[in-house]
Amino acid sequence: MELRGEVLPEERVRSAGFAANDGFSWEWPDKADRVLHFERPRRIWERNPSPGRSRPYVVATFNLKGGVGKTTTTAALAEILSAEFGKRVLLIDLDPQRNLTTMMVGERHAADLDYGDHTLASVFGDVLAGYRPRDAAELVQHGVSAMHTVDSVDLLPSSLKLIALQDDLTQVNSVDPTAILADSLSGILFNYDYVLIDCPPSLGLVTQNGLRIADGYVIPTIPDFMSTYGIPAVQTRIRQLSARWGCPIEELGVVVTKYRRSSAVHQRILDDLRRNRGLPRLFPTRIPESNQIAAAAEYIDFGSLRQKYGTGGQFLALRELTDDFLTTTRIKLAWGR
Repeated sequence: MELRGEVLPEERVRSAGFAANDGFSWEWPDKADRVLHFERPRRIWERNPSPGRSRPYVVATFNLKGGVGKTTTTAALAEILSAEFGKRVLLIDLDPQRNLTTMMVGERHAADLDYGDHTLASVFGDVLAGYRPRDAAELVQHGVSAMHTVDSVDLLPSSLKLIALQDDLTQVNSVDPTAILADSLSGILFNYDYVLIDCPPSLGLVTQNGLRIADGYVIPTIPDFMSTYGIPAVQTRIRQLSARWGCPIEELGVVVTKYRRSSAVHQRILDDLRRNRGLPRLFPTRIPESNQIAAAAEYIDFGSLRQKYGTGGQFLALRELTDDFLTTTRIKLAWGR
């Protein structure tokens, strides 16, 4: 059987039958043709798609609650995708706290990048100054991570300046303020297999820039009431944005982090998450609460990823999560390639 795809411009997406709950539609041909046709939306960053050239899977990590392990999970996925599965990964740090940037290049280099205006803040700052956003290719930090076993992860660094810039973006009317990042990125994403976007814990315009380019999103969360309370609101808002932009953004699932098997609260919340069919699926692997995983944020070469994230099963849990993440993106974002 042969698989063929056709890229849809945005104006054809709604007429092609895309819905918030499926993200794509299938056209089944006659058996004699033995050809499976599918259609996928052309993403806003896909200005000049190259026939036969694979697109990356673009996935945002997001939760309205801070402190849930979002950034650590994003970094671990990137490093394991590179070292264990040979994938080319681009990390996009949109969180003004720049924790992901610090994890991947070190605190001193992160500060130098910020001081030198060599971060994503410059992209949004250009638009606020009345210019076109600069090409993100000028800002990419290549071969990040202190781990020598990780050799195919690049980074678009964040800045503390994004805190103030996000408020100013509401005044932009010369361009679509949710499309600034896409305009800057249009020339580089085809260089990667996976693009992971670390979003701040808000649904403001900076996060919307990340979601605008995303094929799907995952929600890292601690299994407690405060961390999971906002998930339905996140789903609703992202569906609204997806409909407005005319492109599906798939719910890939919830990643349970900082899990304590002995906690009755964690067990009860997990049961609630499983029973509620309106929520995204749960990734089967639980990432345990661990001092070693917390310490993995330090920018040093631990020797191996197993030593970095924990030899007591912590690394194995993260690797299993990454394996499931690979499978999930290939199935739920089949139209993405």
